[in-house]
Amino acid sequence: MKKLSLVTLCLAAGILVTSCKKGANEGASFDNRSTAAADYSASSLPVTTVSGDITTNTTWDANHVWEISGVVTVRSGATLTINAGTFIKSTVNTPNVQNGVLVIAKGAKINAVGTATSPIVFTSRYLLDGNASTVGKPGDFGGVILLGNAVINVGDKLIEGLADDPKFHYGGTNDADNSGTIQYARIEYAGYVLAPNVEVNSLTLGGVGSGTTIDHVQASYGLDDGFEFFGGKVSPKYLVSFANDDDQFDFDNGFTGNIQYAIAVVDAYSTHSASSGASDSNGIESDNNAPAEDATFSLLPKTHPTLANFTVVGTSAATLTPAITSPGLKWAFRNRRGAEVAVSNSLFTGYPSGIVADVDANASLVTLTNVSVHGFTAATSVLGSGAFSSTGLLTSTAAAADKWNMSQPFYNSGAVNFLASGTRGALTSGSGNWVANWTKFTF
Repeated sequence: MKKLSLVTLCLAAGILVTSCKKGANEGASFDNRSTAAADYSASSLPVTTVSGDITTNTTWDANHVWEISGVVTVRSGATLTINAGTFIKSTVNTPNVQNGVLVIAKGAKINAVGTATSPIVFTSRYLLDGNASTVGKPGDFGGVILLGNAVINVGDKLIEGLADDPKFHYGGTNDADNSGTIQYARIEYAGYVLAPNVEVNSLTLGGVGSGTTIDHVQASYGLDDGFEFFGGKVSPKYLVSFANDDDQFDFDNGFTGNIQYAIAVVDAYSTHSASSGASDSNGIESDNNAPAEDATFSLLPKTHPTLANFTVVGTSAATLTPAITSPGLKWAFRNRRGAEVAVSNSLFTGYPSGIVADVDANASLVTLTNVSVHGFTAATSVLGSGAFSSTGLLTSTAAAADKWNMSQPFYNSGAVNFLASGTRGALTSGSGNWVANWTKFTF
């Protein structure tokens, strides 16, 4: 067995999530975080290495571990099928070299359908090597990228993190575009930095249309964002973003999809991104476009996600012992650069500030319906113009983060239970136990 991490989070029956926590001062460093080898029995399977372009219909079965070398791109007209229970890893990464990335190009499809008891797993090669002394860390796997023909507000764009090539561009005119299906899948220890501010996320969706099916996907301990949406109208549900370095969810370039049932959970002792030395690690970050694309942030369509039943959880206290990994966290939800949003039946807690409309976003274009928001210094903040449009808004600035009726939602503070009678958010009495079996919090 590989040695257990600072916090072990175990899914139990019902909606209860329990953790077995070591003493606070006994914590291992982030780089020593590890997983029991028994969780990755696929290490005994033969390995098949794949590189280059996939141009015909191809299947990756669960009788092999599939190793991605460089960037593997499924080209237009081809479908990559990944069977339930299949493990995918990367070859050994070289710093600043793109590697271990699976791209579904415009016109191509993925058919990755796992099950609750046999999910598809993209993970670190070091959890599949059969060596109990090696451990996974962010950046061991590259990431998964879907590119489509749906509308983005710059017309055509190169996906971030990859070298410029026509096959890595996305955007079009078909909001109903279909890039395939991803269900019951985990993406662990993903991401890399090609250049400053040019990173690959765990799951990136560029111009992906509403014909695409994405549900029951978890992104954990990524080197950048958990999920990032660049335009498009894909409408996933049942998503878990856990302990990713930058933002747990990120929206850009005119994303107008609907997302329902999503969890963003922080590990205080993972890494947290910085900008000019200050924290830039948010639960959710949303931009209409980058300043270089339009300094007035007026491109159309506007980024306007519709988010329902979100649970965004930071830390139980503003300071912990040992200290939260520097530079810490920033905002639970940062709406900026002309973005708009509608949020309903959701809760935010445990960040320095809760929901913030930045100086370059109009707060009146943020609609909050039955939302609970906590921030250690401020629950809601308007740094520019307008005022939030809200109904049923609850706020708190308690010194200990508000649990919003949840029994104990904080990953670093012991047994965790997101569900309580009347609780808003992702796990409610009507949602069912959609996190059971396929998710993984034992690292």
